[in-house]
Amino acid sequence: MKKIFKRYLPYIKEYKLQYLLVLLGILLTVSATTATAHIMKPLMDDLFISKKEEMLYYIPLGLVGIYFFKAIGRYVQSVYMSYIGQHIVTRFRELLLEKIIGLDMTFLYLNRSGELISRVTNDINRIQYFVSSMLPELFRESLTVIALVGYVIYLNATLSFYALVVMPLVIYPLVLIARKLKKYSHRSQSKNADVVTRLTEVFNNSEIIKANATEKYELKRFSKQNWQFFKINMKSVYVGEIVSPFMEIIGALGLAAVIFVGGREVYDGKMSVGEFTAFLTAVGLVFQPIRRIGSIYSKIQDAVAASERVFEIFDTQSRTVDGKKSLDNDISSVEFNNVTLKYEDAFALNSVNLSIKKGENIALVGDSGGGKSTFINMLLRFYDPDSGVVSVNGVDIKEFEQVSLKHHISLVSQRIYIFQDTLAANVAYGQDINEEKVHEALRLADASAFVSSLAEGIYTQMEEFGANLSGGQRQRVAIARAIYKHSSLLLFDEATSALDNESEKRIQEALHIYTKDKITITIAHRLSTIEDADKILVLQKGAIVATGTHTELLESSIVYQKLAGTFEN
Repeated sequence: MKKIFKRYLPYIKEYKLQYLLVLLGILLTVSATTATAHIMKPLMDDLFISKKEEMLYYIPLGLVGIYFFKAIGRYVQSVYMSYIGQHIVTRFRELLLEKIIGLDMTFLYLNRSGELISRVTNDINRIQYFVSSMLPELFRESLTVIALVGYVIYLNATLSFYALVVMPLVIYPLVLIARKLKKYSHRSQSKNADVVTRLTEVFNNSEIIKANATEKYELKRFSKQNWQFFKINMKSVYVGEIVSPFMEIIGALGLAAVIFVGGREVYDGKMSVGEFTAFLTAVGLVFQPIRRIGSIYSKIQDAVAASERVFEIFDTQSRTVDGKKSLDNDISSVEFNNVTLKYEDAFALNSVNLSIKKGENIALVGDSGGGKSTFINMLLRFYDPDSGVVSVNGVDIKEFEQVSLKHHISLVSQRIYIFQDTLAANVAYGQDINEEKVHEALRLADASAFVSSLAEGIYTQMEEFGANLSGGQRQRVAIARAIYKHSSLLLFDEATSALDNESEKRIQEALHIYTKDKITITIAHRLSTIEDADKILVLQKGAIVATGTHTELLESSIVYQKLAGTFEN
């Protein structure tokens, strides 16, 4: 816990004023609690036994005053504790998301989306207790214990020994319980991630579930994870809820000792009834914060476990390290110099050498898994080569800031990404919306006709995954997005696979003029998409096995001839 506290300290320091107000609230609460015990002495001795009439006015007014200041203290404390918790958790969500999306694609591929969502939502919510409630509550209850113990000793040092001797008995069992709870909390948070992952899969694959009538199958899979989550949580409850009754028993033993020994003191005339009542009240009040400290300490383990999972992400280093140079000019050349990349034991790219100049249209063909998508991903720095250099304008792309590099690259991938925003915002994604540029991009992408039929035109709201568009329409929007960015390097990965031949032809004609001063790299399985390319690269097992135009390769490459026979028309 000490280690986790140190990690939070830089963030906590930013809330000095709020913590100062919380401290003020705590001091008012603790003072009022101690005063509640102290007022018992004049209540018994002066009001009931000595029957001083003025006490009929002073003591009720005193009680009202005590609880007035206690109420103010609790209100101030609660409000600013909540402010600190809500504020820091809101910041942490942003910081964690910034960290996750800044990590390399390997990390994002290897970690399930449900797991990452759970870290940003569930784990962050759990640490709210740590930063907003745990520290002030522990401080308040500890200060209350110290104040009341001091008051108890002040009233009767001998009697206080019998009352408080049981306190050390509490510590060791609490430590054992806390260890158990931390273990269960780690398991609970991990299982929660499994539940979120299962839900994410169900909602993202609803069409295939419906098509195969596998609703009951998916429900069964979810139910298994869901009830495992329940069992782990109940184990945590069984252990955590032991704390309160355990503390009740310890408190009862202390009070029993006080009543027995203190009663003797009153009978022997060594202690007044008022003193004994004040003492008994103070001891009773001592065990309340001790019990709460035990409960807080057990709950802390859940927050500590969540914090460890969150800081595990913060401590993860991206394999793709940002460069320091800014790419200010358009990309005029791309070079692969003996580039090699391996996935486990297989080559994704194997000693690739290639030079591409401005204005060239390059096509990549080959069997599935041949390295085509990896070739494109290297330019986007989704991965860095194990050996060799990928250069842009004669400079290793590792030396460039990734933001400035990607500013000059547009990608249209096999999977079309449509965001829940307007059509215009999807086309201008990440940039300011210029209506004229949006319409021009849509025209070049052969999308003007269908956009004009939409109720609100380019300001029509897109549904999740672009569900209110057809596959071909989504693909046109993705192409328009690439055009709007006005990049000098265009990457098309099966960019027209959902379009009919006529639509594809119209788009190609428009792009042919648009890309004359740009570098275009295309992956396709349609002969019509690649036959006009300036150069076609044939990839097998990560290596370029043949290069040339469509006509040249039909004459010289057996591999290409076989591929050409399988191309869609």
